[in-house]
Amino acid sequence: MKNLQSHLLLLIAATLLFSCSQPSAKRPVLTSTDSLALEQAAINGRLVNEGLERCRKFVTDWLAHADSTTGLIPRNLYESTDIWNAWDAAADNYPFMVLTAALTDEEQFRGRMFDMLRRETRLTSRVGRLPDTYSFSKQGFDKPEPDLNSIMFGSSEYIKDGLLPLTEWLGASPWSERMIGILDDMWKYAPVETPYGNIVSNNVEVNGEMLQVLSRVYWMTGDQKYLDWAIRLGDYYLLDEHHPTRNFESLRLRDHGCEIVSGLCELYATVNAADPAKKKVYQPHMHEMLDRILEVGRNDDGLFYNSINPQTGEVLSAGTADNFGYNLNGFYTVYQIDSTKAYRAATLKALNVLNSNYRNFDWETGSADGYADAIEGGLNLYNREPVSSVPGWMDSEMQVMWSMQDSSHRANTEQWRSSGVIEGWHGDGNFARTTIMYCLWKTQGMTVAPWRADIQPGVVRIGEDLLISVTVEADWEGIVKFDVTRHQANMHMPWDWPRINQFPEWFTANESMQYTWANLQNADEKAFSGKQLSDGVNVSLKKGVNQFRLQLTSN
Repeated sequence: MKNLQSHLLLLIAATLLFSCSQPSAKRPVLTSTDSLALEQAAINGRLVNEGLERCRKFVTDWLAHADSTTGLIPRNLYESTDIWNAWDAAADNYPFMVLTAALTDEEQFRGRMFDMLRRETRLTSRVGRLPDTYSFSKQGFDKPEPDLNSIMFGSSEYIKDGLLPLTEWLGASPWSERMIGILDDMWKYAPVETPYGNIVSNNVEVNGEMLQVLSRVYWMTGDQKYLDWAIRLGDYYLLDEHHPTRNFESLRLRDHGCEIVSGLCELYATVNAADPAKKKVYQPHMHEMLDRILEVGRNDDGLFYNSINPQTGEVLSAGTADNFGYNLNGFYTVYQIDSTKAYRAATLKALNVLNSNYRNFDWETGSADGYADAIEGGLNLYNREPVSSVPGWMDSEMQVMWSMQDSSHRANTEQWRSSGVIEGWHGDGNFARTTIMYCLWKTQGMTVAPWRADIQPGVVRIGEDLLISVTVEADWEGIVKFDVTRHQANMHMPWDWPRINQFPEWFTANESMQYTWANLQNADEKAFSGKQLSDGVNVSLKKGVNQFRLQLTSN
């Protein structure tokens, strides 16, 4: 009997050992690749949480300085505190408060952010719907008489830097209505006569911005007038005596000048699809501009100087432009159209040198804004050309930029140490803009609502699958939403050319396809259409780490 009992105990022990060594029927088997991806997704989730919480703190602490009567934010916190203006407060700061709220605080988004838009529209519109600088102390316009050139500049900045990126993410909204209203009135009152018709300015920055805006708004609305206006500018710069490299004695390749390069390339992309005959006329002039910039406008690493004389080849300002990606957007766009290998090679050369030569690089005299623009350029181009060394560079540089919010590293921001204010000027909004771009890369475009301060959503893509990790400190219920091809859904563009201040598309749900959402802690699986994923699906999370796989199952 004792021998039998011993045998049974050994049998039971062996059975238990065997069963424990087998995967649970309730827990799917993960490959080593899956496990590594989920570890990275958890890391991404912590970065996303940190990034969006930093953006929330930026919004909260800037709003504490809003004017008590109008609710509008001042231009800066250390000077110009009495005024709201279109080209700084509205263009660079406010829009990314709106976007932060859209991602993290629905009540604030539909409440205070929309109220600020309504008040801005009512109080600052001066020439038709065009905004002018407003003084809080005067409770009216800062200057007694309107200056149309100044108003055109502010209107252009507000549209291109602020309202257009918001529209690309949100789609049709009160902010897109404001954008169209300002744009239409800019051209209604366009004061500069040319052989091709009136244009809004002879300022190269403004006209470069208009080329970008009109090229996108034409597709968004389908209204021919926007393409006609853009072609006026294209003819003015490419077919007349205003060619950027043939006629300019100074071509700025950093901010406040590089817009003309990208703008002409965006028009070129548009006429390629909408007016092939015009594209053929523009082609040699476009290539002349881009070839000359490559010839005389770059340092040994393939990044752009701040400014050059394109006629003589003289470098006027040898600093390295943080806006290298803004220029390369245009080069890569023309490569996609004309298959010009040199334009892709220029992009690859710049991307390949970032991690080795440009870590903790002083892009803009120590300002966070230089990091914001440089990282944006890297993100946008990496989306098209996934050079393996670029993610490490972006991760390292984001940490440098974030640290500036903690340290108030500039002397004039010492008073805001430990607040969400970064440097106390309108460029703080660009900190939030690029942080959001970075976070959307780390989630592959997935968003969660309602946002909560403890939630950590991170995603890694492997082929057509997404490995998802979401950590929470307490149970959470809400909506998980996946991105769509916004260049089509919101902008109706024929293709997704790289462009300034866009939010790159990573994983996008295809409405015509079917997907399986699998909980990797148990065997639960649910089937969703691509449309359901983009509309948002209900998800319940348990305290701790929650792991999922989203898998394409059928067309």
